[in-house]
Amino acid sequence: MAINEELAGFMKDGLARGLSREELEGALTEAGWPADQVRGALGAFADVAFPIPVPRPKPYLSAREAFLYLLIFSALYASAISLGTLLFQLIDRAFPDPTVDPAVMMARTREGIRWSIAWLVVAFPIFFFVSRAVERGVRRDPLRRLSKVRRWLTYLTLFVGAGTLVGVLVTIVYNLLAGELTTRLVLQVLTIGAITGSVFGYFLRDIRREEEAG
Repeated sequence: MAINEELAGFMKDGLARGLSREELEGALTEAGWPADQVRGALGAFADVAFPIPVPRPKPYLSAREAFLYLLIFSALYASAISLGTLLFQLIDRAFPDPTVDPAVMMARTREGIRWSIAWLVVAFPIFFFVSRAVERGVRRDPLRRLSKVRRWLTYLTLFVGAGTLVGVLVTIVYNLLAGELTTRLVLQVLTIGAITGSVFGYFLRDIRREEEAG
């Protein structure tokens, strides 16, 4: 979150004059400043014993970090889509569409299963090992968690996940109203919801851990 320059300047002057964080927070809250902006301005300065306010490191942009996080998120998207496609093909085999020729259905699902497995075999190990390596680096140097690319991609993933979950709910309601909620459709909708919900929950917990640590 971008910090208001006026608010940051006020916070810096107040801390420099020896006012406590509680006093500054109370005054700003009473003046009508949003609580998240006040916390952000407070968090911009380290709570250390020093004669003048000590600024915390700001989020940075590194080409190496950008490459690693783009690789991680691309591999994650590819893995999630491939897993969903694989499960869709298995559902189609277990509950075939009566309007499609069985031979055509078998050939189509066979091709889809092969492609899905191929993508999973390549994409998921990339996601797993690169993300593990990045997390080890973050544990050694917590400031790496401030990467701008990581934050943007995380919130973009949350946005896509939330939109997908809303779309799943709309699909269920629409088919309920039309009386066309078949077992095949229910399983496919649950598949999308489960995969998207898992990814959404993972990154939501990650964001909350970051906010608590900050």
